[in-house]
Amino acid sequence: MTATDKNLVGHAGAVLLRKCADKAGLTSGLNTVIPRGEGPGWWDRGTVLTSLAVSIALGATNMSDINLLEQQAPVFGDPPSDCTVRRCLTGLDQVILGKIAKARAKARRRVWDLIAGRADGFPWLLVADKLLHGWIVIDLDATLITAHSDKQGAAVTFKKGYGFHPLGAWCANTTESLAMLLREGNAGSNTVSDHIRVLADAIDQIPAKYRRKILVRVDGAGATHDFIEHLHQMNSAFRTVRFTVGWAITAVDETAIAALPTDAWTDSLHQNGEATATAAAAELTGLDTRAEKWLPGLRLIVHRTRPAARHQRNLTDLERATGWRYAITATNITRMWGIAGSHHPQWLDALHRSHATVEDRVRTNKAMGLRNLPSKSWTVNQGWVLAANIAADITAWTRLLGLHDQPDLAHAEPETLRYRLLHLPATLSSHARQRTLKIPETWPWTDAFILCWQRLTALPAPT
Repeated sequence: MTATDKNLVGHAGAVLLRKCADKAGLTSGLNTVIPRGEGPGWWDRGTVLTSLAVSIALGATNMSDINLLEQQAPVFGDPPSDCTVRRCLTGLDQVILGKIAKARAKARRRVWDLIAGRADGFPWLLVADKLLHGWIVIDLDATLITAHSDKQGAAVTFKKGYGFHPLGAWCANTTESLAMLLREGNAGSNTVSDHIRVLADAIDQIPAKYRRKILVRVDGAGATHDFIEHLHQMNSAFRTVRFTVGWAITAVDETAIAALPTDAWTDSLHQNGEATATAAAAELTGLDTRAEKWLPGLRLIVHRTRPAARHQRNLTDLERATGWRYAITATNITRMWGIAGSHHPQWLDALHRSHATVEDRVRTNKAMGLRNLPSKSWTVNQGWVLAANIAADITAWTRLLGLHDQPDLAHAEPETLRYRLLHLPATLSSHARQRTLKIPETWPWTDAFILCWQRLTALPAPT
């Protein structure tokens, strides 16, 4: 056995991610807004940030893992060092972060135009067999990141762990990570100002022509007077904002549930539109006096299902008496334009339950750089979170633009994508002033790799 680096390229799938970032105009856009510095040997900071995002997509968990990109040095040249990465992240103050957000939004606008130009068009969300055409769905959720050592901002969390409590927003249509706010570990779950800020940052990322119809979904952490009022006030002559929010059940709500007649319940819907008798939904509006005190016209939809064994110890007296476990959703939806039957309680119940897919976004983001924050410095960790979000975006764009019709890759999670495409080995050959990257012919996903490369290469250059 011998070791050599002659003409070998490891993690060859990085070429797909780098090509996607370049074609989206992200790399050049970041280079424009982030100061480069002066003197010989200085890197374009936008290139450093993009390179870090690519290394995170490949599996990097700390800044020194930027060395992963040394395996692509024959293709892209030597990568930045971990010291360069640290200096880049340290220099990201609030002014530069604002400029980066605008550069990301510009690249996203270009990507969405390219996605809409595909044969199958923009990926509108399908809920309970109804297509939400024209609606952009934003899911908000918070998560916990464990810190294994003392770091700035790390604190005891509400689950008695130790670390951070970031709040993020994802686009359910494209699975992109629109915005994320790094927060201290003891940050509140229902802090109104944080929800408003993250939602505003997320909407700023959405191209203007897609902002006319927005659906916001959030769990019980968003059930505060001020946040619901803010969502209501976002409606204007030029923008329609609808929301579904988890609702904490009180004794008043249980009294209203108990008063529901038997025929008020309708079978719940699966996400394929089929009804199931194992769960049911009903409308509490008019019976529950809390709703009108919060917001005129606010509707409450109650969902019931048989409790599992893990729920038994937390059941209320009403739930033990009836044998059902209840959950309530608050919404301002009377009808979603262009969607027949969108006013029915059972469909609205299914609409909010599909918010559970945000847990997949949280999980995949943790698998892509957010399982652990690598520095003791708050500023560096804040930059790392940004790079992880960019990594999630680049990966989503690569799938949407190059793999959207590949059934086993279009929705692949990070580990699957790494195994099948990103970690593929290759050799580099040169002939007649052309360089050719050669991957194994017998690899099961070779055709998908080449197809993705061809599609990304064929995209027009950014302007």
